[in-house]
Amino acid sequence: MLIPYDLIEAETLNNLLEDFVTRDGTDNGDDTPLQTRVERARHALQRGEAVIVFEPESQQCQLMLKSEVPKDWL
Repeated sequence: MLIPYDLIEAETLNNLLEDFVTRDGTDNGDDTPLQTRVERARHALQRGEAVIVFEPESQQCQLMLKSEVPKDWL
């Protein structure tokens, strides 16, 4: 299920983005400051390059590139 980012409270969205950019395997040795990585993710959402996906079975949200989302979810 896709969750429109603009329907999420600002603080909740920020927490979600911080969680995503600090997950294992997302930094790839990148020393970019946390806030910069959060803003990059936010801009990807705003440009429509990324989407927030909620998985009901696991009760977890994740950020995915729109190009990687199954077409029937869009």
